[in-house]
Amino acid sequence: MPSATRWAGVSAADRQAERRALLISAAFALFGDGGEAAVSVRSVCRAAELNTRYFYESFADTDALLGAVYDDVAGELAGILTTAMASARDGRSRLQAGIRAVLEFSSADPRRGRILFTEARSNPVLAARRTLAQDHVRELVLDEHRRTAPESDRVATEVGAAMYAGAMAELAQQWLAGTLGDDVDVVVAHAVRLLLPN
Repeated sequence: MPSATRWAGVSAADRQAERRALLISAAFALFGDGGEAAVSVRSVCRAAELNTRYFYESFADTDALLGAVYDDVAGELAGILTTAMASARDGRSRLQAGIRAVLEFSSADPRRGRILFTEARSNPVLAARRTLAQDHVRELVLDEHRRTAPESDRVATEVGAAMYAGAMAELAQQWLAGTLGDDVDVVVAHAVRLLLPN
């Protein structure tokens, strides 16, 4: 374990924030490589090189920690998505950019995809967060439709947004599983054609 001088000259709030970040980073690695079974208070603290007493200053239990890991990864993806879609010139280009961003973000570090799309199905805490994330994607799609096609049929728009949000999670999971091949351009092109046939 690190010596007491590790925190010398660091404020209490900054010490806690640093320890929290270390725990989240350790849990990301453990969970991303070994799934939920690899994450325990002891394993995370060992990986973070922290005494177990520091765990409870930031998290009530491992579910709370896994929720924080999910939030971190989802927040990173949201930032990348926003940037990718903002630079696109029209609705089709924004859709292409969004799908590509999700797939490339997930496969650049497969642990991200495991946390966001695979393991999130079985853990109740992560499943709840996944639902919130899908709701966020749905709202992004709805906002895009309201901005670019304000007179479009409301029900049709809602249906399309719901299908897109659910389909993206499944598409990412199949991409990570390798069932869609390894050419992201082909996958993105097929996905866009199915979502925007005209």
